[in-house]
Amino acid sequence: MLWLIGNKGMLGKDIERLLKVVGFTYWASDKEIDITDNKALEVFGEDKKIKWIINCAGYTKVDKAEEEVDKAFRINKEGAKNIALLSLKKHIRLIHISTDYVFDGRKKAPFVYSEDDAPNPINIYSKSKLAGEEAIKKILKEYFIIRTAWLYGLQGNNFVYTMLKLFKEREIIKVVEDQWGSPSYTVDLAEVILKIIEDNSISYGLYHFTNEGATSWYEFARTIYDKAKRMGLIKGNKKVEIDLVRTEQYPTAAKRPRYTVLSKDKIKREFNLKIRDWNEALEDFLVSLQENREKLEGGLF
Repeated sequence: MLWLIGNKGMLGKDIERLLKVVGFTYWASDKEIDITDNKALEVFGEDKKIKWIINCAGYTKVDKAEEEVDKAFRINKEGAKNIALLSLKKHIRLIHISTDYVFDGRKKAPFVYSEDDAPNPINIYSKSKLAGEEAIKKILKEYFIIRTAWLYGLQGNNFVYTMLKLFKEREIIKVVEDQWGSPSYTVDLAEVILKIIEDNSISYGLYHFTNEGATSWYEFARTIYDKAKRMGLIKGNKKVEIDLVRTEQYPTAAKRPRYTVLSKDKIKREFNLKIRDWNEALEDFLVSLQENREKLEGGLF
């Protein structure tokens, strides 16, 4: 039996969809069970024979976290700690989702960040996520922590939807060109998480997962535009000019790391994975979006 925490989030929704497809018996929860309330977690899990917990819950508002410091740490650190305590008490195996933002971004291509590299978070959000990782490691000897990056999917706000919306509304948009990383399609990450469970894996530890390849936000935006234009997701003959700007020209409340390309060597080796390129994954996402007519007709972008 499995408990999916954070089932209404972008990743959680794709995991739940996949659980239904493969016929898993599971429980799912979101904000109705407060992960910062240790007692609430214990009460929910009291009479259930839970073997796995997938924790997709988290505070993800990177800029807002600079103001809501206590809230970010309460959810990302204390919430993770409480889930780990329940996992320890009931002998549950935990899969926890974290972020590339735990790194400061000082590396440059062709180098990548491995699981052995020392984290050095530079904003409140990433500090709270790292604190959550550390809390889990202190409590559990056996765990799966998966760091991912630049996540997008059909369900929820993300960079791809933002770009599609801006392409519809504006003739000129500006996108940062000196921040580099690897986009991650929620479907691909969900499949990896389910593989770990289906294999009943005991290859515990810290892992990195994104789609293969690296790009900048600017190049990512250009690729979204080109593909969307070709597929008819941008109506008519409208042309949009995408201008590049540097980080200094686009100030945000929270500092962003400039380069967070993650090595996937460990996760590919341990779970015998072949990870597709981010370009291919994006194409698949846009095809799914094209087929999902209510998204288009509902005026999402």
